[in-house]
Amino acid sequence: MRFLAPRLVPVAFTIVLTQVVLLSNLRLFGVAADLGLVAAVAVAYREGPEAGAIFGFCVGFGFDLFVTTPLGLSALAYAVTAYLVGSLERGLLRRGRWLPLFLGFAGGLVGGFVFVAVGILVGVEGLATLDAASVQLRAAAYDAVVAPAVFGLVALVLRDETVSWRFRD
Repeated sequence: MRFLAPRLVPVAFTIVLTQVVLLSNLRLFGVAADLGLVAAVAVAYREGPEAGAIFGFCVGFGFDLFVTTPLGLSALAYAVTAYLVGSLERGLLRRGRWLPLFLGFAGGLVGGFVFVAVGILVGVEGLATLDAASVQLRAAAYDAVVAPAVFGLVALVLRDETVSWRFRD
């Protein structure tokens, strides 16, 4: 795993602030996109499960500081989801145009499931309803909509500057 922290710290701050300030008020069908979760999935897809889990935990913890759910719940959900996606990506998925949409949706579903399941276990009220499943499906769809932009941002920040784009003779 490469040392990614210097390049990802500004991305993490930007994502947490955008999530808290802008997207908490920009709801679509009653749900907000989860940029931190999608960014953790994007980092895991690009750099592997460990990097994705670390980034997901940090961004999730940053987000947890601004919400009323138990501290660490989002961090755990983001880290577990990123690790799972990063682990499965290497052997199962091919690169393609629709992959960010699929990973955004799948990551949203898995992250939402982990969030709700652990939240129920620790006693967060209101999560054990049929409405929670509907909310998670709508949120996963919204995550899929924002995924191409987030994947593009992560790819831009983590691009390998040592690669030469010139052909050698």
